Amino acid sequence: MHVFGSSGVRGVAGEELTPQDAMRVAQAAGSVWATDTERVAVARDTRTTGRTYENAVTSGFTGHGFDVDRLGVVPTPGLQAYCEAEGVPGLMVTASHNPPAYNGIKLIGADGVELSRETLDEVERALDAAPSHATWDRMGTDRRVERARRDYRAGIRETVDRERIAGADLTVVVDPGHGAGALVSPDLFRELGCTVHTVNGQPDGHFPGRNPEPVAATLGDLRSYVGATDADLGIAHDGDGDRAMFVDERGEHIDGSAMFAALAAAELGAGDGVVSAVNASQRLVDVVEAAGATLSLTPIGSTYIVSRIKERQAEGTHVAIAGEGNGGVLFPDYRIARDGAYTAARFCELVADQPASELVAPYDDYYNVRRNLHVDDEAAREAMLSGIETYATDAAADLDTTDGWRLDYGDGWVLARPSGTEPVVRVYAEARTPERAEELAGQMVGAAERGE
Repeated sequence: MHVFGSSGVRGVAGEELTPQDAMRVAQAAGSVWATDTERVAVARDTRTTGRTYENAVTSGFTGHGFDVDRLGVVPTPGLQAYCEAEGVPGLMVTASHNPPAYNGIKLIGADGVELSRETLDEVERALDAAPSHATWDRMGTDRRVERARRDYRAGIRETVDRERIAGADLTVVVDPGHGAGALVSPDLFRELGCTVHTVNGQPDGHFPGRNPEPVAATLGDLRSYVGATDADLGIAHDGDGDRAMFVDERGEHIDGSAMFAALAAAELGAGDGVVSAVNASQRLVDVVEAAGATLSLTPIGSTYIVSRIKERQAEGTHVAIAGEGNGGVLFPDYRIARDGAYTAARFCELVADQPASELVAPYDDYYNVRRNLHVDDEAAREAMLSGIETYATDAAADLDTTDGWRLDYGDGWVLARPSGTEPVVRVYAEARTPERAEELAGQMVGAAERGE
């Protein structure tokens, strides 16, 4: 089993992931980075355990001889922007969308891009070795860096079409969910010329207003506030601000796959490449085909998407957009990073010309279902996966095993895969009617629970 899942390492703080574990990860990463740099950057989201884990990884790095730039609370893409600008690798203390009890670690290269699977494997091998330490006279120091959020905000502001957004006189409601985006997005959209209201806008690692994951079930406050203020758009982030989800001007949740399709339709030209995960919506497939572009599918997780972007670029393909329907979108011409604030600004460019509900209306033809099947132990997990595999192999559908088991039926598809970060097996289904989507999901869930 990998220590690093598809989006880093996460676990319940103090139980599944301890401060000592975090220090060991920093020491292992330091042993891999030692030949290239003597300096690293560390940032965190707003979780109550964040400062403890920040201190732990900082000690791991300084004890290895590194000087550490401590950025404090910054969205993950803000750390990535800092790493790229300074040419130093970084470590993000975050559990992203996981519940408040969790914390985690994500590693960033000196180019501002998540580490490849190959480099993560190298770090994992270093975890098995005895850690090395600098002598007393070669230990590193740490310093506070206060400008990272400001510089990150400025980079977005200078890249998007501010005149287009400001000229539309948009009113937006920003829901950062008490996460790191609370210290960036409200100010950013004011600087872009929007009238800004906030909900769940104070940084708070207990996440009292809503769960850190920005899904329809957690965005009731945002939907109500958009309706009450006659806003043009509601913007929601996850805990570390690398994702964005939206509520339209009617106060209705916008499906993430529909949002991704709308952004792709505006971005793509003939011959462009798109990278998405194996759970990519038919909406995206249709947009790619209509544009004369090409779609490359990967296992689920930002690490795999980032690696595939680089592969396609090395082949000479212009990758115009990438990501998943969970709000994690990448615009490689800007930066190879999931960036919730940048994605929201690019969506505002489109809303400046057309109401959000009309913008996504062409992509409302499919219905999505998602089920999380919790597993108690490894034996239960293996039984569940065995049942899924038996069912998928015998099904009268096209089977794709890029990541888990995806069955395409023509009028819909269903995918089952084990999570890389949580003790769950996820089931996704999509069809032209909600009844068919529920049917496909139910059949897969039934096979999993029977453990055939």
